[in-house]
Amino acid sequence: MAKNNVTTVTEFILMGFNDHPNWEIPLFLVFLSLYLVTILGNLGMVILIHVDVQLHIPMYFFLGHLSVLDTCYTSVITPQILVTLATGKTAISYDSCAAQFFFFTVCAGTECFLLSVMAYDRYVAISKPLLYTVAMHPRKCWSLVVGAYLCGVSGAILRTTFTFSLSFCENNQINFFFCDLPPLLKLACSDTTNVESIVFFGNFVILANAFVVLISYLLIIKAVMKMKSAGRRAKTFSTCVSHLTAVALLFGTLIFMYMRSGSKKSLEEDKVVSVFYTIVIPMLNPLIYSLRNKDVKSAFKKVIGKCQV
Repeated sequence: MAKNNVTTVTEFILMGFNDHPNWEIPLFLVFLSLYLVTILGNLGMVILIHVDVQLHIPMYFFLGHLSVLDTCYTSVITPQILVTLATGKTAISYDSCAAQFFFFTVCAGTECFLLSVMAYDRYVAISKPLLYTVAMHPRKCWSLVVGAYLCGVSGAILRTTFTFSLSFCENNQINFFFCDLPPLLKLACSDTTNVESIVFFGNFVILANAFVVLISYLLIIKAVMKMKSAGRRAKTFSTCVSHLTAVALLFGTLIFMYMRSGSKKSLEEDKVVSVFYTIVIPMLNPLIYSLRNKDVKSAFKKVIGKCQV
């Protein structure tokens, strides 16, 4: 992540909101509200999973880590946006930009792998219920989570190293509201071939994880259709809908953002989509899982009941 000797840029200017100066106060209030709901929702989910013994099973173990990731990666982006909107300060130092890019990439990459792990967990739970406790014992759960984090960190190191070894000359205005890869590549004044190769590999990883999730749920649907009890089928589908919704939201926006050809890209569309996957999705995930999950609702009611005693 060290700067190239040819690099003359020492800071970047985030121009994402300059097109709409009259929107700064309303946008600040909206983003602040979304951020507070995100933090409260995700940390609340983590605390709930920790204190309720009935939620000490692999499904909620993984969900807890998903909430931690959502808290972290929205916190990498949203405070910067709030400062920009509140103070008008659009400058971000070269090193801060690299750090923001790195930590955002760690969290987003890890979340992709974690969603694949969660899909595998649901497949084992539904297709092989008698072997579930053996197949998903705590040591294996920890191994899968650590593997997801290692993959996310490795990918982030690779992307950040190659991206910030580029030369950035003269033009330092990023027409975006945080340091993301597409707008940074547009500013580079050196050969971006190696970085584009890394981007291609990253896109392959996104698609591979989406494919794992898709195959897992096709197998789950096949197993569910074989169930004789209509009530059990309905309950199983309800449990899986929350995960599928979260998966579709994240992978759908990532594919839209990073896999369109240059001729089809619209900067305004990219800004809207990036707000969605950096701010809105982390807020929606705990709501999706809690609103559609009877176990989480029951645990929440018990905790509230204890607090009122």
